[in-house]
Amino acid sequence: MSKFLNVKMPSVNNMMKKFAEKKWVIYESYKPLKITASGIKQSALVVRKHRLTEMFLVQTMNFGWENVHEIAEQVEHIQSEIFFDKMDEILNYPKTDPHGEPIPDKDGNIIARDLLKLSSCKVGDKVTFAAVTVSDDDFLSYLNSKKLELGQEIEILEIENYDHSMTVLLNGDSTVLSQIVCDRILVKA
Repeated sequence: MSKFLNVKMPSVNNMMKKFAEKKWVIYESYKPLKITASGIKQSALVVRKHRLTEMFLVQTMNFGWENVHEIAEQVEHIQSEIFFDKMDEILNYPKTDPHGEPIPDKDGNIIARDLLKLSSCKVGDKVTFAAVTVSDDDFLSYLNSKKLELGQEIEILEIENYDHSMTVLLNGDSTVLSQIVCDRILVKA
């Protein structure tokens, strides 16, 4: 875990001990970490804060969806539950964030959605762009350049046998999307 987070092992161990004291994890030295039901709820509530903040930044403050992640990471550390409840109310209780990811409710529950990768669709399919699997700035800026937005209908016109790139119809115009891009776009039929 320390390598993944780019944090020194003693720091990770100290944090896991603190989480264990709060009963969010079951921590035993040299054994796999186990997250508790309380830990799952707490992590979902952090995700809730982050996604509500991203939505607030996009809908209320007119930030682009490619510019909100870092700001949301800072705001999610605010401990006031009433602050995020008010944000949720102002936004009229959104179910998804600007990237199409579900926003957990106040109890940490997440509504599962049945989405599939655009790359799994076939020629002739008409689908609706519902979410992205990757929300880094470069990818979102690329989608902006293609004028591809959540809620938009996508019709698959052609799939290249060699590299599985797709020619799709967006707003009456055809465009080509690479397989990498199609793997990162989630759609609903």
